[in-house]
Amino acid sequence: MKKTGFDASKYLVLQSGKIAERMKQFGGKLYLEFGGKLFDDTHASRVLPGFEPNSKVHMLQTLKSEIEVVMVINAGDIEQSKRRGDLGITYDQEALRLIDAFRAAGLYVGSVVVTHYEEQEAAVQFIARLDRRGVRTYRHFLIDNYPHNISLILSDEGFGKNEYIETERRLVVVTAPGGGSGKMAVCLSQLYHENKRGYEVGYAKYETFPVWNLPLQHPVNLAYEAATADLGDSVMLDAYHQVAYNETAVSYNRDMETFPVLLDMFKHILGSSPYKSPTDMGVNMISPCITDDGAVSEAARQEVVRRYYEALCERRQGLGEQEAVDRLELLMSKVGVTTDDRPVVKQALARSEQTGGEPAVAIELPDGRIVTGKTTDLLGAASAALLNALKALGNIPKKVALISPDIIEPIQHLKINHMGNNNPRLHTNEILIALTICAGSSPEAEKAMEQLGKLKDCEAHSTVLLSRVDQHTLQRLGINLTCEPKYQTKKLFHK
Repeated sequence: MKKTGFDASKYLVLQSGKIAERMKQFGGKLYLEFGGKLFDDTHASRVLPGFEPNSKVHMLQTLKSEIEVVMVINAGDIEQSKRRGDLGITYDQEALRLIDAFRAAGLYVGSVVVTHYEEQEAAVQFIARLDRRGVRTYRHFLIDNYPHNISLILSDEGFGKNEYIETERRLVVVTAPGGGSGKMAVCLSQLYHENKRGYEVGYAKYETFPVWNLPLQHPVNLAYEAATADLGDSVMLDAYHQVAYNETAVSYNRDMETFPVLLDMFKHILGSSPYKSPTDMGVNMISPCITDDGAVSEAARQEVVRRYYEALCERRQGLGEQEAVDRLELLMSKVGVTTDDRPVVKQALARSEQTGGEPAVAIELPDGRIVTGKTTDLLGAASAALLNALKALGNIPKKVALISPDIIEPIQHLKINHMGNNNPRLHTNEILIALTICAGSSPEAEKAMEQLGKLKDCEAHSTVLLSRVDQHTLQRLGINLTCEPKYQTKKLFHK
């Protein structure tokens, strides 16, 4: 049974209060660089049990009358069709999705900024698409030797070339569909333009991780390193903070590397720097909301193992490098875990061995029980495990057939004879649709459907790489999935 270790209600109050306090510090307008995910922050919810995936959005909603969102996207990412690994969609699609999500949450999206703009064809088309939909767009350009050439950056040929973003509200939240979009540069460019116009503005940074007032080697901070292993981020002590305040604080390598440049920019733009350290720039209130350090630490250790499997699979698929795997192996050693500490791994592998090496999936239920599923003529291993989990949660006897073969066979016929599929087995999304149909006439199927909400935060492991549709279905149910870095077949093309 997983323990709650984080007070989400307290977080809403403290975090919104901290941001409001920072707004008062500058008196006029605050540009708030928002790192990490605003919506669906499943990393934070896994590492901080009790943190809701949309906690940060709920926090912003308490300030929504003063908030304006500026979305930042890199033109190079648009041109290269860069994709989010968790969602499988391109950055430009994610930007559109986020705009819709902000609007649905009652938050005002003022504009989109396309950075590193060099008239890339895909970027030009993206801007035109937004213009047709009534979304204001701005272009920011590459600056030679950024961020080190201060004299060029703070000139008409540097930030001066960037289009000034017209904003209407006091709190400007600068966010992006993914890393490397240029959020900080956009904030600094606006400070430059606002200052030239005589407006009083400030800058602050919100990053959930690393947590500045947790120990350097705390599992939560090491889980951040695990999440960014492909980027090579590393957690380190904030030496500037130690010198300024004789107080230990935690930062990370990129902030430490760029802070001297930021300090110089602040001095040139504002006359003096409001901050003495990278930690000063932050408004992170995570630490005071941790209620059970043991529960949070264990959740973070488990996240490191999950990230290790993710890196193994990405390397197997040609999407990641061995270097990230090596970093994660070192991090597992630091937090004191191995793959044996993930119970579903051992159970899935054992089930596969019992069936002669056929694919198998194990799911750990909220009470600690583990159910498994194997590949059959009708079902894939993930589908079988999902049905077995619903039976166990609903105390439905194993021998009960939740879905009639009369429902499954027409779906298989459709897949093979009309949809061009070679695999007749039903994927998890197809199983859920079939189960929904059966629930209209079967009390057992209806009872199984009622258990779906209990799968949130359950753990699962597959002995083979699952199809994207199975991965997404399990993720949407809130199941934390890992896979062995192994394909089910020797085919070169895998959907």
